Amino acid sequence: MSLAEVITLINDSKLGTALRESIYMYPIVEGIHLVGLAFSVGLILFVDLRLIGIFLRQLPVNQVLKPLRPWLLAGFTVTFLSGLLLFIADAEKVTKIWLFPVKLALIVLAGLNAAWFEYRWGKRLQTEVASAALPAAVRLAGLASLLLWSTVVAAGRMIPYLAYK
Repeated sequence: MSLAEVITLINDSKLGTALRESIYMYPIVEGIHLVGLAFSVGLILFVDLRLIGIFLRQLPVNQVLKPLRPWLLAGFTVTFLSGLLLFIADAEKVTKIWLFPVKLALIVLAGLNAAWFEYRWGKRLQTEVASAALPAAVRLAGLASLLLWSTVVAAGRMIPYLAYK
């Protein structure tokens, strides 16, 4: 079975058709997706700005990240699941848009950046004090995250407009 056939199967599934044709469900799922984005990307903004050294400098990184982490992860989970539903509803349409694979690649890069940050610096920053200057690699990870997630959100907002061109 080819990738095009799999995409057609997904698009034409009962779930895909029901979501796409429902007056209420598609907008509800899209709204849930936006709420998930607000929690995930919105809160990661605080962490990234702290890593860069622009915001909340008086607090150690761990004091910023630790209370936000459960909300960030919940937001990413909601965003991922609702994004999957939105994909199922419009699989044939979005896979024809050049920006869709770019968005997916940026999400993977942002995830790899976060995983690298956690692996390399997560435990070390638990003992960091607020007055200490963060290593350049930590600041770079924050900047990369900020740029990647901002670009993901911009790409996601562009996809519906490109779908009608």
